[in-house]
Amino acid sequence: MSALDWIVLFGTLGTIAIYGIYQTRGKKNLDAYLRGGNSMNWWTIGLSIMATQASAITFLSTPGQAYESGMGFIQFYFGLPLAMIIISIFFIPIYYKLKVYTAYEYLENRFDLKTRTLAALLFIVQRGLASGITIYAPAIILSTLLGWNLTWTVIFIGVVVIIYTVSGGTKAVSITQKQQMAVMMGGMILAGIIVLNLLPVSFTEALHVAGKMEKLRIVNLEFDPSDRYNVWSGMTAAVFLFLSYFGADQSQVQRYLSGQTLSQSRMGLIMNGFLKIPMQFIILFIGVMVFVFYQFYQPPVVFNMVQTEKLKESEFSDDFAALENRYTENFEQSKAEYLSMLEAIERGNEENTSAFRAKLHSLKQEQEGIRDEVKELIVKNDPVAETRDTDYVFMRFVMDHLPQGIVGLLFAVIFSAAMSSSASELNSLGSTTTIDLYKRSVKKEATDNHYVISSKLFTALWGAGAILFAIYASLFENLIQAVNLLGSLFYGTILGIFIVGFLMKWIKGQGVFIAALLSQALILLIHFKNGEGLGGFHWDIGFLWYNAIGCLSVMVFAVLIQSGVKLFQGK
Repeated sequence: MSALDWIVLFGTLGTIAIYGIYQTRGKKNLDAYLRGGNSMNWWTIGLSIMATQASAITFLSTPGQAYESGMGFIQFYFGLPLAMIIISIFFIPIYYKLKVYTAYEYLENRFDLKTRTLAALLFIVQRGLASGITIYAPAIILSTLLGWNLTWTVIFIGVVVIIYTVSGGTKAVSITQKQQMAVMMGGMILAGIIVLNLLPVSFTEALHVAGKMEKLRIVNLEFDPSDRYNVWSGMTAAVFLFLSYFGADQSQVQRYLSGQTLSQSRMGLIMNGFLKIPMQFIILFIGVMVFVFYQFYQPPVVFNMVQTEKLKESEFSDDFAALENRYTENFEQSKAEYLSMLEAIERGNEENTSAFRAKLHSLKQEQEGIRDEVKELIVKNDPVAETRDTDYVFMRFVMDHLPQGIVGLLFAVIFSAAMSSSASELNSLGSTTTIDLYKRSVKKEATDNHYVISSKLFTALWGAGAILFAIYASLFENLIQAVNLLGSLFYGTILGIFIVGFLMKWIKGQGVFIAALLSQALILLIHFKNGEGLGGFHWDIGFLWYNAIGCLSVMVFAVLIQSGVKLFQGK
């Protein structure tokens, strides 16, 4: 990167962090530290909620996923507005009525202490692991692209987040997230405009290319439980995920508990529900346009250039050179076919258009075969090398083709996203550990100031833990899917506990506690045996359905257990 890019990158990050610390300076009581003194208006809440969910993984993985698989991932968000409406009607009024610091306080009011503690621990386990991935995900990509040491990149991101999160609490997180969202969306929109200007074909022709290569297919109406992203999973299974994430995950609940009024919190949540889909559409569409760009400008055979540079210096350099030559020949042939297909489309010749399209699909398969051979060479040269490079697509494009200054801004987007989501996670982990475990079960009587200091200490400790986890983590198949998977393993059970509390007034604490344990065991069994089955029974279930299974199984188990207790007691 140029000197200008470095100035833009560190100037942006430094300004945001210092602004957050400055705006929240001064001594705080527990209410001000954990709920921001209930001073947030609806649009600050909405932006904070969006920034919490829009981690660096969103901006790294989503364009790469669109490059590889098209726009279909947007179906994952189709159920989001419905989930936001349900939470606004049923969840938020209860939280406000009880004046809770965390969502899990409600569970002790409704059931008992052990149920509250179980839900808090499930959240802590899931969010604690996710916070490590949230830091690790951008760090491994950025360290590779910038040539930085991975460990120091992780430490840099983690320490900056810890400083302003510990200093200012919930209000600092929310205030900085407004600036971070402005940087994130402004940077991505600017990148999208530049991508369109760089295309050697018109916008209409770009849409034709993307459409013929099946990148613009937004809705898939086929029902397949093993398919992660279709309209059915988006409108059913994903609704359960969003209900649990926004309604029972403290990292999100804490965002709207800081609202000035119940109405302000509701409006902020609804804002997120209706802006998130357009935001994801823009990011996915940018990824599709990057795909179109690379049909006319030759892409690298593998986007993680560090691995290919190692190959060039290895004993496999001649093999790699031969594969690169084949890749170049394939690209030149594909480019010619694309231009011919566009001419056929312009003339309205459907028969020729179909023939060119079939030829292009064949060439694309050949191209993927060459890429697979290169990845095999990479593994031969370095058995522990990472060959999945979808997450490198967008930032590789940024570094290779965008002008000075814009490159630094786009890196600031990724760092800002990492900081925003990490700050929310650490803030919520510190709050939950303090309120639901330490204050409730360890030190029940202490001063307000003691609990503020405790919350700061726990936040810092969780930050240190996230850094350590990130340092020793390994790259998942796709980063955005990794985070969704982690949540899906635990969210269903947590949501089930809340739904039983809201809707099944006759269920007692003992029944829902045992039901939650059974449900969590069931989900873990389904996941670890997914694709192979057990005892002659085979299943292959997309992980989004774990949320629905977990929630519904808690409800069913709770009914059966409570009914059994009544029967045993003769009632």
